[in-house]
Amino acid sequence: MPTLRKILIANRGEIACRIQRTAQALGYRTVAVFSDADADALHVRMADEAVNIGPAAVAQSYLNSPAIIDAALRSGADAIHPGYGFLSENAEFATACARADISFIGPSPAAIELMGSKRLSKIAMLAAGVPCINGYQGAEQDDATLSREAERIGYPLMIKASTGGGGRGMRLVHSADELLAQIRTARSEALHAFGSDELILEQALIEPRHVEIQLFGDRHGNLIYLGERDCSIQRRHQKVIEEAPCPVMTAELRQAMGEAALKAGRAVNYVGAGTVEFLLDARGQFYFLEMNTRLQVEHPVTEMITGLDLVAWQLDVAAGLPLPLRQEQVELKGHAMEVRLYAEDPAQGFLPQTGRIMRWEPALVDGVRIDHGLLEGQQVSPFYDPLLGKIIAYGATREEARRKLLRAVQDSALLGLQTNQRLLAGLLEHTQFIAGSFNTGFIAQHFADHPSLHPHAPTAEELAIAMALFYQQSASAHPPGLAGWRNNANAPLLQQIGLNGDRWSAEVTALPDGQLIIHVAGETLQLKLLDINTRSASLEINGIRRRYAYHLAAGQLWLFTSPGSLLLQDQTLAPVSGQVGTGTGTLQAPMDGAIVDVLVSEGASVSKGQLLLVLEAMKMEHPLKAGIDGVVKRLQVSPGDQVKNRQILLEVE
Repeated sequence: MPTLRKILIANRGEIACRIQRTAQALGYRTVAVFSDADADALHVRMADEAVNIGPAAVAQSYLNSPAIIDAALRSGADAIHPGYGFLSENAEFATACARADISFIGPSPAAIELMGSKRLSKIAMLAAGVPCINGYQGAEQDDATLSREAERIGYPLMIKASTGGGGRGMRLVHSADELLAQIRTARSEALHAFGSDELILEQALIEPRHVEIQLFGDRHGNLIYLGERDCSIQRRHQKVIEEAPCPVMTAELRQAMGEAALKAGRAVNYVGAGTVEFLLDARGQFYFLEMNTRLQVEHPVTEMITGLDLVAWQLDVAAGLPLPLRQEQVELKGHAMEVRLYAEDPAQGFLPQTGRIMRWEPALVDGVRIDHGLLEGQQVSPFYDPLLGKIIAYGATREEARRKLLRAVQDSALLGLQTNQRLLAGLLEHTQFIAGSFNTGFIAQHFADHPSLHPHAPTAEELAIAMALFYQQSASAHPPGLAGWRNNANAPLLQQIGLNGDRWSAEVTALPDGQLIIHVAGETLQLKLLDINTRSASLEINGIRRRYAYHLAAGQLWLFTSPGSLLLQDQTLAPVSGQVGTGTGTLQAPMDGAIVDVLVSEGASVSKGQLLLVLEAMKMEHPLKAGIDGVVKRLQVSPGDQVKNRQILLEVE
């Protein structure tokens, strides 16, 4: 039986922090690893020891197996917990740990290798009698073979990267004429994300539920399942909301899916935490999707309804202990629901966002847990996944859990970059979600015109709050206290605020009692500042008092209005600029990232909408296309170049 004393966490962000909390609570010492970009990250500060493992790029740091093994040996760690992502499902890394006499907290390399390949795992599941979707999982990967098999399967179909997950290397294809282009994109994305461009094809199930079973095995031959999770609310095949139990689950269906998951686990002698994912159709038929041989992002909802700590179980199993429960002792109580907080802008096609976190005030709600790795002042870089954290709520009923979660989403103030909070709140408030009636196509079906998927137009109240804060900043230059608030009601102050090229004018009149009368966006609001500090302001607007988190510096205001942040600029003294045409020959980077493909050269003729460059940021590829017809006049990047947001990449004349 191995003796564990010190555990190295080969990961970053919220999952590294989450693992450390349990490990340290159980008396283990912890070692963090970090890249140059994460030198001051929360997971580094939490650890007993920390080791730098290389530059920011994942291939040179968090995917650098020799550097991580070396960090474990130098720090005296006798075990490595891989978290999820990065090397968590890398059989070669698990083998390297064993060669270095370091316990890998996870299943055997053989199980990882088999289940890490969607192609090989599907073959194994068919042999084990687990229900599977019709598709192609052969070794021949040339275009002709894939095209022929696609015709046999029929459309619509899914292209999937055989290795990896998270929606990368996955494409839905509706017809044969788009197949080859989608294969090229899926291969490229899979190769850059996972190091393998092997693909499988599967018949696309239209609007199923995504339901997964949590497995746990030990080294004594025990294998049980801990209920299910519904992960159907997705965008671009990435989960957004997860909950347990599944709203449409019955005892009979749970047992059937649980036993199918056990078949999958027994086929590879599974040890540790693992998840078998299924697609569930409207008839109650379910089909194997994949098995993740690691802890899942959404494991907290299972912890909440079972009362168990799955990381503690992982550590006990790695130390050679048997599972503490038998299958009949597993109890599911209440309901849990989780949302993923992403650094992305749904109004710009879910474009990943980078920037500095100016404010982070997670909500304090009874029954709510927030797993994150955030610090104020931290730079969110383009090198890693845009997941910032998870907000998880527990209730005696599904409705109680949903209500608590909505409040926590609305009250968690994050300023400095755009997030998906407005979308999350909208999803949680949707009548069909409240009723539990949804599937994997829910966002596409019901949210195409939702306000969260369009640029947010500030309300008159939001503009008035911003006007008041800018006004107070100017007034504070004249001490004491709130001196400087104008008491001449006959002399209103004219102010201008800007956002993304838009501009709003307002008249601000200060009354002798300290109130402001603000005329903006066709409305008149009466506002009184009750209390203010550098982090928040309490205001009374038309007789209603509220507190607002904000960050104001250099004429730029980040304002948190439930739910979500808003960036406004004081443009009172700024000149009016001309409008920029939508069809432009200047192609700029939409975010920080790396150029992975250049498809044109200087002097080449291009057409509007033609693919010119491919930018990779936060593990996803983003096609950059021509805005006009013309000739490439100047090309300023090459494959592999790191670029900054709004950097000019090429010009078309």
